[in-house]
Amino acid sequence: MSRWRVKLIFLLIVYFAGFATAIYMLAPVPEQNQADASDEKSFAYSAFKSDEFAKSFNAGMHRAVDFGKAAALRVSEYIRAKLDERQADG
Repeated sequence: MSRWRVKLIFLLIVYFAGFATAIYMLAPVPEQNQADASDEKSFAYSAFKSDEFAKSFNAGMHRAVDFGKAAALRVSEYIRAKLDERQADG
């Protein structure tokens, strides 16, 4: 595949993933969950849930960054090996 096709497919995947996330976040909550949450409308509970979400999101982001670093390292080693093969053959 040519480079622009790969970029186009990647951008389409990212675009639709963002679109799906937006739809998920804007979708109405089931009535059972609304009834459970109505008892817990205090500011303290909201702040606690916000902190819990922030910690969870932060941990997830760190895992994603670590995964990205490991993937970049593996890709760089693969590319280096392929370049060494070409130099040895050429």
